[in-house]
Amino acid sequence: MIEEVVRTAPARTAGPAAGLAKPHRLTDVEGDVGARVALPMAEFARVLGGGIVPGSLVLVGGEPGIGKSTLLLQLALELAVQQRVLYVSGEESEHQIKARALRLTKGPLPEELYLLTETNVDAIQNHIESVQPGFLIVDSIQTMQIQDSSSSAGSITQVRDSASRFQRIAKDSGIAVFLVGHVTKSGAIAGPKVLEHIVDTVLYLEGDPYHAYRLLRSVKNRFGPTSEIGVFEMRDTGLVEVTNPSEVFLSERAANEPGSAVAVTMEGTRPLLVEIQGLTSSTSFGNPRRTANGVDFNRLLLTVAVLTRRVGARLSDQDVFINVVGGLRVAEPAADLAVAAAIASSRRDKPIPADVILIGEVGLSGELRAVSQLEARLKEAAKLGFRRAIVSRRTKPDKIQIEGLKIEAARTLREAFTLLWGA
Repeated sequence: MIEEVVRTAPARTAGPAAGLAKPHRLTDVEGDVGARVALPMAEFARVLGGGIVPGSLVLVGGEPGIGKSTLLLQLALELAVQQRVLYVSGEESEHQIKARALRLTKGPLPEELYLLTETNVDAIQNHIESVQPGFLIVDSIQTMQIQDSSSSAGSITQVRDSASRFQRIAKDSGIAVFLVGHVTKSGAIAGPKVLEHIVDTVLYLEGDPYHAYRLLRSVKNRFGPTSEIGVFEMRDTGLVEVTNPSEVFLSERAANEPGSAVAVTMEGTRPLLVEIQGLTSSTSFGNPRRTANGVDFNRLLLTVAVLTRRVGARLSDQDVFINVVGGLRVAEPAADLAVAAAIASSRRDKPIPADVILIGEVGLSGELRAVSQLEARLKEAAKLGFRRAIVSRRTKPDKIQIEGLKIEAARTLREAFTLLWGA
């Protein structure tokens, strides 16, 4: 049960003047709708769809300590070279922000970066009118409050109304606004779901706290594709872009070790090569354990059942463990073949050749199904030195020719294992 105060007086209008807006012909609308502000951070620009759209409202969420404030302060330091930036913080003092800025930048601090420690949205709006920034960063939306409302900061009413006010500021003035959002225990953005509907773009900064890599993932984008990711590495000097994440995720792979397979997953338009490790061991309990780290648990159960029924692998007395190296999470079914091969490799104690990649979805009948964007996946694998690829025959691999890469097709999981080990 959540208490909300019912206002008896008319609420303050969000628009410039209620009832004064007029309809216009679409052809009469002025301005370059395709104009974007270029970003030196190429990974950030990729996730946004190529750059920052003026007047857009972007929400960045993530776990505490994952690096949200660090990332946006780095963004502010780079944008302040081009235009004036106002960084509003409701959680840290100006001295704390400056200390972090000195750590993040090597050269002198930009003159056009303004700091403001304030939580009152009305006061922030007055400062925006006086400073006239090109970009506004608010850290965080859960600390903001509107004076007209009697609810406390962080409540559903305050978060919703504050986000609506910043939306109107962005649309009326053309200022690009970035909001930092807290997340709940389940990983969703804290506050009402309407918050994600109000903003133009929703980004999640993800990562395992025990790994140095961070993924900036787009889950909503009105100005570009969704499911794009940017890869960063957390260092003492801040978040550093990883231009070739596939090479990084495979850098510590032990070649010719049983239980190691390489899959190619698509994150938006970017193919990523990831190592999937499988391990089987005799169980000490009545019911064997199934543990999945980085893949969906139900997909693992499905794969184990197919291996047992269609391939004849004896796994009823084996604990099965699957791990995706690097703290990544693979959700798409194209990694099914690599997961199955990693389990079979560990069970047979036969390594998968180091220069082989595996791409394919496994069906309940043991058949290999086609996956999307196969050519892009294969090109990325060839670029990193892989020489063989085992894929589904249903993808018609005969039509794809990639120099230095031998493409082998299989109809079933059993055929794929025959191509790997000969039996």
